[in-house]
Amino acid sequence: MQRQAGRTILQSSLLQLAFLIFKNLGQIKNSMKNAFPELKNDLLLRTLNGREVERPPVWMMRQAGRYLPQYMEIRKKYTFFERVETPELACEITIQPIDELGPDAAIIFSDILTVPQALGIDVDLVKGKGPVIDNPIRSVDDAFAILARDVPGKLNHVMEAITLTRRELNGRVPLIGFAGAPWTLFCYMVQGEGSKNFAKAKAFMYQHPDAARHVMKELTKATIDYLKAQVSAGAQVVQLFDSWAGLLGPEDFNEWAMPCLMEICDAVDEVPLILFAKGSWYALERLSFKSGAAAVGLDWTITPEYGREATRGEIVLQGNFDPSKLMMPADEIKRQTTRMIDRFGPQKYIANLGHGILPNIPVDHARAFIDAVKEYEPRKVV
Repeated sequence: MQRQAGRTILQSSLLQLAFLIFKNLGQIKNSMKNAFPELKNDLLLRTLNGREVERPPVWMMRQAGRYLPQYMEIRKKYTFFERVETPELACEITIQPIDELGPDAAIIFSDILTVPQALGIDVDLVKGKGPVIDNPIRSVDDAFAILARDVPGKLNHVMEAITLTRRELNGRVPLIGFAGAPWTLFCYMVQGEGSKNFAKAKAFMYQHPDAARHVMKELTKATIDYLKAQVSAGAQVVQLFDSWAGLLGPEDFNEWAMPCLMEICDAVDEVPLILFAKGSWYALERLSFKSGAAAVGLDWTITPEYGREATRGEIVLQGNFDPSKLMMPADEIKRQTTRMIDRFGPQKYIANLGHGILPNIPVDHARAFIDAVKEYEPRKVV
């Protein structure tokens, strides 16, 4: 009996040991699979971690895109979603501005409407019109049919693009992943296309609040899963875009947008998260202190002084050069960029645009913006 008991204990111990070895081998395999080159330019990460830096880091929203001639060559051969869904193309496009302009970060080439696609929404990009949805939410039943199931699996091409790009960057700069915020995605999913006021989306929200809340809940879950998968694939920073937050008044923002933003920021804590809720100047203080974001992005309608005052200088701010100002002469771009940094202060600050770069901006003007930040030296007080 004692021998039998001893053999049983030994077998159990060996099984436990084998399980631990198997588990560790799996972890080692995954670690080797995503073993990336050492980061050489960590200026953005140091800033987001609250460390003192020699100058602000700089990158531009939509920096991988239509203002670059090399991007336009690729555009002639492939549709927009072919570019997004082919990891090799997304990687090439992501790295183009790094080679051309030398910013301090890359942002993966993708689109905020990938998440609605994963939820069963058919999205097309129509030339001259923008995103068009073939099956928008038009009824309560449509809304309750939205379920966040295996979003990362359905968007695996984005993860493959992130992993490939992280390797191809070879540590030159960190890689940013991103997603659209629930309110902004809800706007497109109900409206069915781009709009100045998204009146259909807002009407649906007011008329069918329970159905709207269900969609927002599922979008929040989908966004969390999606961003976490991007981090696992190699994203070193993520940004959450609430591009249409400014369509909501303060009370509606607090009720509909803010809870989703807070939940996402709380859940995605593996890497620094930049929160950009365009147009929601009235919520700047709450976004800074209640969201848990590492940085808050500002559009060009907010002065640097107000941004610092509202956040008490305690959080990293990003922005907020008006993209249209990149049409000014290069010397003036440099002068105004330097003045912008002076007003924000070089610490706890990421130089960027107030929204995405426009397709008609000359490459040399984009370069002038980047160079002005990289050449920045604080003014000496006499």
